Order: sequence, then C-alpha cells, then structure tokens
Amino acid sequence: MKNFRDLQIWNRSHGLTLEVYRLTQGFPKTETYGLVSQMRRSVSSIPTNIAEGCGRNTEKDFARFLDNAMGSASELEYQLILARDLKYIQLDDFEKAAVELTEIKRMLNAFIQKLRKGGG
Repeated sequence: MKNFRDLQIWNRSHGLTLEVYRLTQGFPKTETYGLVSQMRRSVSSIPTNIAEGCGRNTEKDFARFLDNAMGSASELEYQLILARDLKYIQLDDFEKAAVELTEIKRMLNAFIQKLRKGGG
C-alpha cells in the first residue's frame, strides 16, 4: 500500500483540482448545476481515483483506478474546451490548465504501463 500524498501525479492532479475550482468560481450562476458541477466532479475524480488505487492490494487493481482517473481527465479535457468556447474562462487560463492536464494524462499513462508490466 502506497501513500498517495507521496506521488507526484497525485500532487499535480490535486493542484489542478484547486485551479479548476478557482476557475469555475466565475462561471455564470446558471451553470452551477451544469458545467461547474461536471468540471469539478471530473477534476476531483482524478486525484480521488489515484488515492483509492493506492489503497488497493494489487498493481492490477491500482492500474484499474488509474484507468478511471484517465477517463475523468479526458472528460475534463472536453469540459475545458467547452468552457473556453463559451468564453467562461480566459484563453491563457485555458492554455495553462490544458498543458497541465496533458502532462497529468502523460504521467497517468506511463504509470499505468509500469504497473501492468509489474514494475509498480
């Protein structure tokens, strides 16, 4: 069992979660139960799945939770594009979040591959 707080991937995804919460504070009130809720659920699911996977007994189980985190990251990727296109977030904020999300997805993919090869 790993301590999720020691993982760089968890720390970076937690940081992105805090950033998305900050970004969505300025969304229209009509989006509170729509896009704001969806984005916050997607982004917080990434570090949540990493943390839950760390508590599992096998690398196979851990990799499955990282797969879930990857799915949530892909959801967020689209939601960020939508928020940008609706002009709910500034282009520079979008680009910063998108770059970080891309790096997190790359790290997740590498970690999943490592676990599946038995090198966790």
